[in-house]
Amino acid sequence: QLQASGGGLVQPGGSLRLSCAASGFNLDNYDIAWFRQAPGKEREGVSCVSSNNGSTWFADSVKGRFTISRDNAKNTMYLQMNSLKSEDTAVYYCAADPKAESCGWYVYYGMDYWGKGTLVTVSS
Repeated sequence: QLQASGGGLVQPGGSLRLSCAASGFNLDNYDIAWFRQAPGKEREGVSCVSSNNGSTWFADSVKGRFTISRDNAKNTMYLQMNSLKSEDTAVYYCAADPKAESCGWYVYYGMDYWGKGTLVTVSS
């Protein structure tokens, strides 16, 4: 089970850190990712870490502003979001998968385990 938290209302240019705690499995054995879905839009991948080629991927729209990480001791993954823009407003979902596919595969097909979303609203 994955439990996301940390969403809220933030002004443009501000920062938020989303957390996603895993229970029932060891997150360090899984590939991890964050997705988001804005109102009226399809779900999109935001960031991913894959063991397939040891890569970290970011959507072009968040490169240089977002950072993905994990704390294995806490069995938790994070998404640090800086310089937030109104277009970052969305429900954010954490996800994990043990299959060791590429990030491109996960972004297209999704992942096996999903947390409930947490809403991020960027507005003045």
